[in-house]
Amino acid sequence: MTTDRSTETAARQKIATREEWATAREALLAREKEHTRLGDELARQRRELPWVRVEKKYTLETAAGRKTLTDLFDGRSQLVIYHFMFGPSYEAGCPTCSSIADGINAVLPHLQARDTNIICVSSAPIEKLAAFRKRMGWSFNWASTSDSDFNLDLGFASSIEQTREWLTPEAAAEMPPIAARNANETGTDVAGYLTETFGFSTFVLDQGAVYQTYQTTGRGIEFLMSYYGILDRTPRGRDEGEGFQLWIRRHDEYESK
Repeated sequence: MTTDRSTETAARQKIATREEWATAREALLAREKEHTRLGDELARQRRELPWVRVEKKYTLETAAGRKTLTDLFDGRSQLVIYHFMFGPSYEAGCPTCSSIADGINAVLPHLQARDTNIICVSSAPIEKLAAFRKRMGWSFNWASTSDSDFNLDLGFASSIEQTREWLTPEAAAEMPPIAARNANETGTDVAGYLTETFGFSTFVLDQGAVYQTYQTTGRGIEFLMSYYGILDRTPRGRDEGEGFQLWIRRHDEYESK
């Protein structure tokens, strides 16, 4: 069935013969290969970043009890962490982070086969995290920093007092609509929502010592959002306009079509 929207898109788009399309596709392919080679070079540079030793002895809460950062490697030499936005005042996990966690859960066995464990870390109490993980059907380990400075020290959490201090009316007015939407969807206000920050951190265990090797946030975590990569290859792309990420829901909340 053709929708009005797809008809409008076709009306705006240049229509070519198969031969013209092949020529244009070949030119784009050259750029895509260039992009791939640049990505390979960036990956090499990431691997060559210096390591910083984690001197502090962090202990986090998990469904299986208290675990040290070393324990969370689960017998492997590499540990990658997604800092999932689920703060102390939340009643449910951030919808955007939840969409990312769906992908994390799917790649877990493949990463573990390559001597790498992947977990999520949040500041909410472990009871809230465990209940939400059960609802979502995830199997990855999820650790709580409710009694740890881990997320604070890495820059992915702040106290409600600190958050309210920088979240002035001017700063709040500049927030994208997704902040208020996700705050409402997590059962808190914008200040409570922003006590957490999303991000990705990488660690290695070498001769009994833990080192941090990489960290990113912002658009740097889009490699975890596989749906964006797929949408980027469709005619309408992400099609978000001014509504950045407002379409994203937890996987059990989309309306059937």
